Amino acid sequence: MIERIEEQLPGAIMDHHAFRGDVTIVVAKEKFLGVVDLIFKDGYQLLVDITAVDWMDRQLEDRPARFDVVYHWLNLTSQERLRVKVPVADGESVPSLANPALPHPFKTADWFEREVFDLFGIPFEGHPNMSRLLTWVDFPGHALRKDFPLDGGDPFCMSDSTAPYAQHIPTTNP
Repeated sequence: MIERIEEQLPGAIMDHHAFRGDVTIVVAKEKFLGVVDLIFKDGYQLLVDITAVDWMDRQLEDRPARFDVVYHWLNLTSQERLRVKVPVADGESVPSLANPALPHPFKTADWFEREVFDLFGIPFEGHPNMSRLLTWVDFPGHALRKDFPLDGGDPFCMSDSTAPYAQHIPTTNP
């Protein structure tokens, strides 16, 4: 798989590794849709999940790359799994796989991308309904970012609570 991508899209794969039979490739954002087209043709037609990882102050090749947008694919014929990571900077958008203008849009990407947008603040370019999914419209911030306040930043929900949270957890079982 990696060799075919490198043959047809030289320089698209920035890094790759395998663990317990699952392959992970790190792909440049500019080549992402081309890679998706290749893996789709190779049988990875089920988009299982999209999530993200916040690396806060990470730099890759002398440029900020705070987030990895992580796509999990399944080849229904061979049952092989493929993980594709796309590093992006804070405020940078990623091409949407739910975009109806794509040759083969992925319906599963719709809510997955909205969830990532809601919880991490990563926008998806071309998404048909880029709005919050799990939190309310005027929710302050994005709850899974590492710089999000531990108390949620909502004085109404936590007005009688003080940090650290460990003081509210019983230390013994009754």
